[in-house]
Amino acid sequence: MSGALDNRIELLSPAGDLKCFYAAINAGADAVYAGLDKFGARAFAGNLSSDEFIEAIDHAHLFSKKLYLTLNILIKDKEREEVDKMIEPLYRAGLDGVIVQDIGLISHLKKKYPIMEVHVSTQAFVTGPKGALLFKKMGASRVVPARELSIDEIKDIRKNAGIEVECFIHGAMCYCYSGMCLMSSFLGGRSGNRGRCAGPCRQPYGGKGKEDYILSMKDLCGIESIPDLIKAGVDSLKIEGRMKSPEYVYGVTSIYRKYIDLFYEKNTIKNTDLKKDMEKLVSIYSRSGLNPGYFNKRNGGEMITRERGSYSTSLPDIEKTDSIVRRASCRAVFKKGEEAVLSIRSGDNEAEVRGAVVEEAKKKPLSHDDILKQLKKCGNSGFYFEETEIIADPDIFIPVSVLNELRRRGLAELKEDILSEYRRSL
Repeated sequence: MSGALDNRIELLSPAGDLKCFYAAINAGADAVYAGLDKFGARAFAGNLSSDEFIEAIDHAHLFSKKLYLTLNILIKDKEREEVDKMIEPLYRAGLDGVIVQDIGLISHLKKKYPIMEVHVSTQAFVTGPKGALLFKKMGASRVVPARELSIDEIKDIRKNAGIEVECFIHGAMCYCYSGMCLMSSFLGGRSGNRGRCAGPCRQPYGGKGKEDYILSMKDLCGIESIPDLIKAGVDSLKIEGRMKSPEYVYGVTSIYRKYIDLFYEKNTIKNTDLKKDMEKLVSIYSRSGLNPGYFNKRNGGEMITRERGSYSTSLPDIEKTDSIVRRASCRAVFKKGEEAVLSIRSGDNEAEVRGAVVEEAKKKPLSHDDILKQLKKCGNSGFYFEETEIIADPDIFIPVSVLNELRRRGLAELKEDILSEYRRSL
């Protein structure tokens, strides 16, 4: 089992499209889950194209993050070949895992794509160690148990099944147990098990002039259960929201990132910001407030909205960053009459490129600062030079275009060296 990064619990965020993916990564997610145009439980999300998914896989791996594909609906026999055609290019690019509901897919996926992890969706109805052990024997490396389980029941699965456990920590909740709902299918012919739920539980019901939203649950907010879930051995905390905006993804992810890190640093999540951050989560998106879920209670009327919920996507006082970068160091050598050489290293990965022959300056020589300025223009490459060593003869001339091309090629080769570790063949 892979476990979370640095043996810490994984923070797993949703992405309904490519903008949401980048929002999740920039906000501090350890992993992201997203779907393609077909075979996911959110058919009406923006979803990613195959090319966008591969772009996301590469970007995630560049920063040691993970990307999982949602394949969490029931698959028809005649669709099996189409599923394989969809997965193959993603598998070759290094897709980290697939989340499935259809248990018939598990053994097939493990046989055809042995290196790739298979995670069992919450809609597969895992409620105890026996179910988890069954899926483990079939080749699954992780289960997402029913959302209605207590922390003690979750701990029992993790301890006695020896399989990774992923738990929903925030977002929309189904009234039906473990999301196993047939209501949408019966009422309107749109099956939730085929990713087309019409949300009948969000509609008002009643009579004689009085209607209540008696099936519409408040959104889950398990932020106060983070310490207990970590202590219970949970491997991944999952935020719901593939139908939500990039602002929602960024805002919720950044707050949960803050309190997961706080627990590992201070062994507590209690601080002066907790109340304020809970209010932020409500303002970002909620259905008539939030509820703490089933971690420490069985049920309760306060979990239901009753009155129509209000929605917003404002992000008060949340500092948003545009991107994350990977640190690197470079060494440039410019000797008269010899090819320019640029070596770049990041962690255990490195690249070396050569350019045009360095000339003697006829007029204004290129200074150390001039070279440094051009080499450090990493732009949106995903890298940042925290150390730059320049070895250069005096009175040399190199066209700025040559310096820029040298840097671009060096960074491209370094990136490919990093990503080559994730590439696979069938």
